[in-house]
Amino acid sequence: MEPTIQSTQDFVQTGLSAPILSALAQAGLTTPTPIQAKAIPIARAGKDLMGIAQTGTGKTYAFSLPILEKLMAQPGKALIVVPTRELALQVEDSIKKVSRLLLPNIRTVCLIGGMPIYRQKQDLKQNPRIIVCTPGRLRDHMQQHTVSLHDVCVVVLDEADRMLDMGFAPQIKLILETVPKNRQTMCFSATMAPEISRLASAYMKSPERVEVATQGQNNNLITQELCYVRSDEKTGILHSMIKDHEGRILVFSRTKHGAKKLAEKVRDLGHSAAEIHSNRSLSQRRHALEGFKSGQYRILVATDVAARGIDVQNITLVVNYDLPDAAEDYVHRIGRTGRAGITGKAISLATRDQVRDVKSIERLIQKNIAISSYSTGTIAEQSAAHSIGGGQRPAYQPAGRPGGYGGGGANRNRGFSPRRYR
Repeated sequence: MEPTIQSTQDFVQTGLSAPILSALAQAGLTTPTPIQAKAIPIARAGKDLMGIAQTGTGKTYAFSLPILEKLMAQPGKALIVVPTRELALQVEDSIKKVSRLLLPNIRTVCLIGGMPIYRQKQDLKQNPRIIVCTPGRLRDHMQQHTVSLHDVCVVVLDEADRMLDMGFAPQIKLILETVPKNRQTMCFSATMAPEISRLASAYMKSPERVEVATQGQNNNLITQELCYVRSDEKTGILHSMIKDHEGRILVFSRTKHGAKKLAEKVRDLGHSAAEIHSNRSLSQRRHALEGFKSGQYRILVATDVAARGIDVQNITLVVNYDLPDAAEDYVHRIGRTGRAGITGKAISLATRDQVRDVKSIERLIQKNIAISSYSTGTIAEQSAAHSIGGGQRPAYQPAGRPGGYGGGGANRNRGFSPRRYR
């Protein structure tokens, strides 16, 4: 479901055609979000585009509505490449919400790992106009010659910073070298590091940049707190947080093994919990996500596979049980709450040897994170003292590259393998 964060105009002012506007009205969508209002006119003009906006602000319709309009008017296909299976399914569902109301209906196909490839081959024989995929599974189809990209007229890289990092760059390069050069290319994400922007621009023609908010700027609806603890205190403090907060709680673990163990601990504490990570099958991951949405599970423990683009309404609290490997991923993680105009809260647990990592996050979001009341007093005092040599914590330093893990490069891909996102 796309969020309902409002702009000051309606979809008519974006210039979209009457059939698209009619479909939007039938789907109950009348007001574009700020990124939609700015990006749609540029995309409709056929220009290459780099769109940067906070997570949960409607980027999917910012590129998919102009795509639907274009495919109604001319032959060809659209290729939408995303980093995770869950995001691919969500993007396809959002597009179908509008496309099924159009005449003629524009067929879509979703190519992701964890689903039978023979069924995808059958779907491809039906000549879908929109292909939503993860790079690994698309490469599988390319190697088996079961997908044709010769008539692709639009390519979208969603969550482009992850798509073009060192793990995915070779696959994306292969894809972009296969599709026609005379195409429209759009990249969307909540964060876009300078080196990623340069890499993306190499595949684009004079792209226009649309930035609704400063990179890394977080939703003002999210209250952010930082909790300094010892490693052996984390589980007990998480239990206290769960008891103190009502509603859905999303907990992030850095590793898939950690997520599995943590979900078991949460269940042992008497709470209903599910887990999402790359060791779970697609059906298991979908069951966990649907159970979390429906209320069957109050708590979802996940790795960063759930940090990008997964839209679950009314998540009360996001807990970073482990800090992320990359500062940019912090923005995506906490963006699972504070969506569609509803307030949320994010609490991050950090040990005293992670002060530099915290600084990297604060530089990116351009604000200090308040110390949580859950912090162990002595640890909080020592960490604050270590960060500045005593006194108040320093303000963020926007100039220069972040320290710690925030600057991209090798640390950004620690423990990362693109195969797990097929």
